[in-house]
Amino acid sequence: MSIKTINITIDELVDKFKEYNNNEEDIALIRKAYDYAEKKHFGQKRITGDDYILHPLNVALILTEIAADSQCMAAALLHDTIEDSDSTKEEIERLFGSEVALLVDGVTKINKINFSSDSEASAANQRKILVGLSEDVRVIIIKLADRLHNMRTLYVLSEEKQKRKAKETLEILTPVAHRLGIYKIKSELEDLSLRYLKPDAYFDIVEKLNLKKSERDEAVGKMLDEVSTLLTEHNIPHEIKGRSKSIYSIYNKMAKGKRFNDIYDILALRVFVDTEQDCYLALGLIHSKYKPVPKRFKDYIAMPKTNLYQSLHTTVFGIDGELFEIQIRTYEMNKIAEYGIASHWSYKDGVDGAKASKDVMEQKLQIFRNIIELNEDSATPEEFVTSVKKDILANDVIYVYTPKGDVIELPAGSTPIDFAYKVHSEVGDHIVGAIVNDNIVPLDYQLHTGDIIKANTNSSSRPSKDWLSFVVTTGAKNKIKSYYSKLEKNENIEKGREILEKELKKNEITISDFLSNKNIDLILNELKLKTIEEVYAAIGIGKYTASSIIKTIYKKDEPEKDIAEKINENRTYNKQKVINNNDILVEGMSEIKVSLSGCCKPIPQDNIIGYITRGSGITIHRISCKHITDTEERLINVKWNANIEKKYPTDIIIYTITYDNLLDIITKAASNNIIIDCITTINKSEYKVYSMTILVENKEKLDKFLNDLLNLKFVQHVERVVN
Repeated sequence: MSIKTINITIDELVDKFKEYNNNEEDIALIRKAYDYAEKKHFGQKRITGDDYILHPLNVALILTEIAADSQCMAAALLHDTIEDSDSTKEEIERLFGSEVALLVDGVTKINKINFSSDSEASAANQRKILVGLSEDVRVIIIKLADRLHNMRTLYVLSEEKQKRKAKETLEILTPVAHRLGIYKIKSELEDLSLRYLKPDAYFDIVEKLNLKKSERDEAVGKMLDEVSTLLTEHNIPHEIKGRSKSIYSIYNKMAKGKRFNDIYDILALRVFVDTEQDCYLALGLIHSKYKPVPKRFKDYIAMPKTNLYQSLHTTVFGIDGELFEIQIRTYEMNKIAEYGIASHWSYKDGVDGAKASKDVMEQKLQIFRNIIELNEDSATPEEFVTSVKKDILANDVIYVYTPKGDVIELPAGSTPIDFAYKVHSEVGDHIVGAIVNDNIVPLDYQLHTGDIIKANTNSSSRPSKDWLSFVVTTGAKNKIKSYYSKLEKNENIEKGREILEKELKKNEITISDFLSNKNIDLILNELKLKTIEEVYAAIGIGKYTASSIIKTIYKKDEPEKDIAEKINENRTYNKQKVINNNDILVEGMSEIKVSLSGCCKPIPQDNIIGYITRGSGITIHRISCKHITDTEERLINVKWNANIEKKYPTDIIIYTITYDNLLDIITKAASNNIIIDCITTINKSEYKVYSMTILVENKEKLDKFLNDLLNLKFVQHVERVVN
């Protein structure tokens, strides 16, 4: 799939541009940019041997396929002039205007970055850098077109460089193209990357496709005619095309275990209609004639993808029982599906039209930057919707800068507090002052586009409730409210914990004994609460007394001395007597209550010790457990019963660097014969963390499971928990 540079001329490029924009001023700008670039690149050659000017011409040609505007086209022609000649941003701004200069400078900055995708984490960070550096979304689009042309001529590089460039493209650039919804560029980048990364797999699929090409074309042609006739009979204006499956998407499905012959959406049709209503009418007619495959229908019109993609997808049993995937969409939806964010370029007369177009694109780019963050910060779906409407889709926005030059978008009227929380919740929580354009300003100062803000922080400071009277963004308000809500709750929890611990000490009861899993369950069931923290909070606000909580467990106390005496008696008269039907064997004891501690959750092969409790027999701890220090007179030797075979609970925490990976973790557990009893998810700024209670036979099998988890690419760290 090596596509050499197309020997296009400026006249041919302008003709392509005229197919969607015939504005004389726009065409003049493109010709002026070409003349300048040709002069600056005169005498320069590409590694292919072509005149260098053919590269920017080809990049601009790619952009005509997604209907790029004149500023973007001019910037594409000029994109290498600052880097590869004596041009400067100031000269380009003087000759072509600030907008074109901003785009060229943005591409130049990105080209200076040495992108690397050694790990999934670094690839994710590089994608963030790429988006973060791009003040205007068109910078990214020019970069994608630039890379596409370079990938088309990748055959001139060494095999090592081919693979490195292909890997970088696949892991860093194509996900960005996907987020922006630019399918035409994304799809070709993926196929070309596969061509150089895994040539054997690539050409194997190409060969298989070519072998059955005539059969597929015949089947698709017959199905197309039948569906077209059906829609015409019911007066639905339409257009139908056969859709080819990309080589990379076929490779992905085969990599997941599917055989080539089982990838049924290789046979595919795409139906275009005028209105959304016609989409559903066409779907109903197709389903009435061709039986749909269960669970293969997807409605992306009612629920669009995050990159704005809309379409109806269904798979049906078509001609001769062949399976066909059919996509139904309007012509407008197809523009978005093919060109993504670039489909929002509009061409109105005058500057206002260009500005409106740019505003739409910037707004969409900010959605991709901020939508996930807002979703995590919102307590309810209603708050999330409100946040999106107010913070992201606001008509009046400003663009400000961090001292490092990162661009932050905020609603008009925002303050340094809004800025600080947009940067990071920790910055917002600890801000004590702000410097705007080298001047100290109050925290309620209203920011303006172009301001450079430095937030001064102090780790000992905390948010003020007074801030709520002047902050603008929903995110800042939610975080300030959340801080005080958590603070008050935490204060009551801590107060209740101290009261309970004091009462337990007074009654000579250890905290670890009292708060065993069994006891906690009894307390929660008795008080109809969900967590032990709620119990502490209830004690803290005076709803329950500590003594009443203790009485829920120790209604019939057994004096501690009775247990100790019984142990001593058995040690004296029957040193060898043990329990053979219990999990734990206690030195010299035959009948006594034994339970595993809930604080360290010991499992077989852990080094353990017994702890004599007051009224509740003996609890078993790991020797390293912090709850059994300074209590030697109450300890007793114990050991695991080798004749017992069962699974025991223990807690682990898994730190991952990507989302949507829980299935892989569950699969690893199943392959190790480990039962997952409970899973909770903790969202952190750097990681996605899973807290899990698992049931495992012994420490050896636990260690193997933890090592297997660490071998998963997305797992950063695993640890066993001791409460």
